[in-house]
Amino acid sequence: MLELEHGFRVVDVSTRLPPTDGSGGHGGRPMTAERLEREMHQAGITRSVVCPPALAETSYLAPNNGVARRSVDRPFVAFARINGTQTPGRNATGRLRNAVSSREGYHTSPEDIEKYAYDDRFHGFVLDPAVDDYPDDDVLAALEDVGLPVIVRGGVDAPPETLADVLLERSFPVVVGCFGGYPLDRSLMTEMIDLLAEYDDCYLETSFVRYRDHLERALMEHPDRVFFGSGAPACHPNVAVMEILTLDVSEDLLRRAFSKNACRVIDPLAPDGDYWS
Repeated sequence: MLELEHGFRVVDVSTRLPPTDGSGGHGGRPMTAERLEREMHQAGITRSVVCPPALAETSYLAPNNGVARRSVDRPFVAFARINGTQTPGRNATGRLRNAVSSREGYHTSPEDIEKYAYDDRFHGFVLDPAVDDYPDDDVLAALEDVGLPVIVRGGVDAPPETLADVLLERSFPVVVGCFGGYPLDRSLMTEMIDLLAEYDDCYLETSFVRYRDHLERALMEHPDRVFFGSGAPACHPNVAVMEILTLDVSEDLLRRAFSKNACRVIDPLAPDGDYWS
């Protein structure tokens, strides 16, 4: 695809960097760090939050370290993917399961959270409840202690009400992916936008949001709470950037969504040290 010329500084908070063999992209599409960097450059994206893809019942230690290693000397900001043992537990069966669940060797522990937080290669955490379940209270407490942002994929299997119960009451920034409505659930996106009025440390990212009215509403009602996310490599970043560029909002709101908002919450995305601009 041709390089975009749009005049905005863009940072991306939703990018997956598959395993080192280049496999593991969406639908088996190969993706190397070099190709991902090239596609980001084509889209005019100056920095990208990267993490490994979600894999059930898998330790994320090696994938996280691989992402951190391949982020060196690239415009990538590594986030550590984490997992847990807890389901939402709204019914008796779920509560019983949570009560007897214990961490296996592949589950993230409080000690893992501390190690990632004090390793200067990582700058936050990523969670996909549909694959990873939710952290237990001890891990959530550790996340509160370190205070780094947590990006969580929201959707039909991680609805806004559940995210509010489990995560949004906690004292760390939570960035809800896909406007909380993956895949393309309008009602969940509406509910998630409504929750921004209740939770000051909750933010939304734009990957896989295809509805202009929801994007425009969130930006106009909560101009400081929307972050750009491309969803790469499943979605080409050029496409994701163009969807935001065509919104009927002011240039100031576009600048907030593309860069300024995320830089307030995720320090390494700030302009210092950009590889291109």
